[in-house]
Amino acid sequence: MFIDIIAGARPNFMKIAPIIDAITKTKQQGHNIHYRLVHTGQHYDSKMSGIFFRQLGIPKPDINLGVGSGTQAQQTASIMVEYEKLLFTKSCDACLVVGDVTSTMATAITAKKLGIKVIHVEAGIRSGDISMPEEINRILTDSITDYFFTTTEMASQNLLQTGIKKEQIFFVGNTMIDTLLKQMPSFRKPNFWNTLRLSERQYILITLHRPNNVDDGQNFKVLLEAIVKATHKLPLIFPVHPRTLKTLQQINVQAPQLHFVEPLDYLEFNYLAKNAKAVVTDSGGITEETTVMGVPCMTLRATTERPETCMIGTNELLGTNPDAIQPAMDRLLNNQWKKGKIPERWDGKAAERIIAHLINIM
Repeated sequence: MFIDIIAGARPNFMKIAPIIDAITKTKQQGHNIHYRLVHTGQHYDSKMSGIFFRQLGIPKPDINLGVGSGTQAQQTASIMVEYEKLLFTKSCDACLVVGDVTSTMATAITAKKLGIKVIHVEAGIRSGDISMPEEINRILTDSITDYFFTTTEMASQNLLQTGIKKEQIFFVGNTMIDTLLKQMPSFRKPNFWNTLRLSERQYILITLHRPNNVDDGQNFKVLLEAIVKATHKLPLIFPVHPRTLKTLQQINVQAPQLHFVEPLDYLEFNYLAKNAKAVVTDSGGITEETTVMGVPCMTLRATTERPETCMIGTNELLGTNPDAIQPAMDRLLNNQWKKGKIPERWDGKAAERIIAHLINIM
């Protein structure tokens, strides 16, 4: 069995690392399983890509398609063209994609059109918000997938409701949590920890990058000002995503406790998340990590594709109205935030389950 493993963007890297480890161990046990790591190049700078490979122990990609930046249509087209060339040169038995980024959807379509089986890890999650590019990617990818590996029973039910056969769906857990649990002992303080005089549970971590939060300068400014006002002078640490930086440069939001920093590597960012009093975000993956680490999380979105982080975990969906921030912060600062639990099978063994199933079904 020869599998292409696709990685293209930062959220993918944490999900493929344990899968590669599980394949390596399974191969050492005498099973006929091999992989080719294909990096599409959707994220291509060191902070967004290279350093993650080094920190997570991911081997150097066998192939880098080098698609670089561009609009979603440009990236999708480039990935499909370059991946098709690769498959014409040397094909594979299956294409394994993770998550919901452009690379996930584009390589899945390319493989399927060439008669190659598609394996989707983190299948079935849905926000119900079709305006999100990621939701479109999820729906399209799942519509042509052969084997679905889900993070929760709810995701499995989503697939069953669309007519997917039960025998194609495998509830295995969350490979991103596999990586989190493995790397947690290696988390490290960023260089500015001492400079900013940070201490455990005495700061708020912010990460915002979604278009409806950051593309409109006035809207973004009002959101930031609401966070500053609600946090009662607690330090606010904001690693700035490249997309967000463009808008920040156009608005003037300043406060003594608000600190904009460069994007952080995996080990530094998660050290900050683990030790924060709370995280304010619009990322889906971070809500999963904070749930496992027991850190209060406020999501500035109207919908989420990870409802278990709200129903079971430490996350709350605040929407995008700045007026919702103050009451949430008041509950946090008055020690009234809910106590979360860890969802079923988020135990660090999801990748092992995936490879065990693949050995049996392919």
